[in-house]
Amino acid sequence: MRRATTSCSALALSLLVAATGFAQAARSSDLRLFPVVPAWNRPLDKVVTAPPAFAGHLAFFPVDDHQVAAVDIQSGTPAWTAPGTPTSTPATGDGLLFLAEPDSITALRQETGERVWRLPFSEELAVPLVWDNGWLVVSDVSGNVLALRATDGTLIWRAELGVRVHAAPALAADRVYVPLEDGRVVALDVTSGAQKWAHKLGGPPNEMLALEDRVYVGSDDNFFYCLMAGNGEIAWRWRTGGDVIGVPVIDEHRVYFVSRDNVLRGLDRHSGSQRWKRALPGRPTRGPVAGADLIFVSGLAPKVTAFAMKDGSPAGEVAAPGELAAAPFLTDARGLPQLVLVSRDVSQGTRIIAVRRNIEPPMNTPLPALPGVITIAKPATPGDPTATAPGPSTPPAPGPSPAALPPR
Repeated sequence: MRRATTSCSALALSLLVAATGFAQAARSSDLRLFPVVPAWNRPLDKVVTAPPAFAGHLAFFPVDDHQVAAVDIQSGTPAWTAPGTPTSTPATGDGLLFLAEPDSITALRQETGERVWRLPFSEELAVPLVWDNGWLVVSDVSGNVLALRATDGTLIWRAELGVRVHAAPALAADRVYVPLEDGRVVALDVTSGAQKWAHKLGGPPNEMLALEDRVYVGSDDNFFYCLMAGNGEIAWRWRTGGDVIGVPVIDEHRVYFVSRDNVLRGLDRHSGSQRWKRALPGRPTRGPVAGADLIFVSGLAPKVTAFAMKDGSPAGEVAAPGELAAAPFLTDARGLPQLVLVSRDVSQGTRIIAVRRNIEPPMNTPLPALPGVITIAKPATPGDPTATAPGPSTPPAPGPSPAALPPR
């Protein structure tokens, strides 16, 4: 992508918001996102070299000139810039930002960009780094999976699986679940790297959602699987019309995922029965994002579409001025839901856009006249049906005659 430098005054935000109305809950934390208003819109003025990462109130962008730029997404203002050359999306956790660089793995402090540790590592990674519960998992193109202690980079174990990892591993309880290109999902002990079980699917597994008792994973064989965490056996599976991509999301009752037949589905978490499905306006390119009782889906089109979790009904959409460079990120801004989008365009460069819940009441009906307010009637004009003439019940207010007025 060609580098472009722009300013807020030189480029106007093209933001389209189409939303259905929702009742406002008593607490701001219970609010849904829609209806929304623009919160802020900022040009990054640098070329983004890898998808960003988000954590708390910060977004972290690998950019050109061998730098990482942090932006405060509460206000859209720059936070810090530090040296770094990440080759993939950074990982976040333990208050740290983890970078996979060409010759090392580096940890920076999230709030300041200060380097905390650096581990020499020259192997090419197959997928981005993964952090969870104090562990940093590294997967190289040779089929090796390594577990580091995230706080200091100490190598804890190394598992040689012999097959390239197909998507990012997932961690839950005492397991690391690894999706391999030969169709297997392999469960490793998180403390030792020892293999607990392996189960082969009908195609290469994609990104997974791992829970204490179950693992939800889509595959390139057009199926969505629920595996039992204890032994890897298939609890149920659901056939779709295309590859199932991205990390699924859940609520108390259902699991939600997208597939390349352009459909968003909500299935019962335990039985696998379909509760609802919804055709998407375009092809998804990443997994859904959940928050505020909504599911957000993004793809090739420069917009994000929202659906209600309970029944899949359309809830609204937010459009950006260019292609989305990352999944939308839902956060909280001063007690209100806020959606952050990263937009990328050849002519406009990279922009970070935020929309926020609008809490202003709609002015659907005129306010009633207050007691004592004088209404001035429109003078009557011949042929004007909208004119109002004073009637016998509304005599004109007394005042001085024209002759009594002082000269100008």
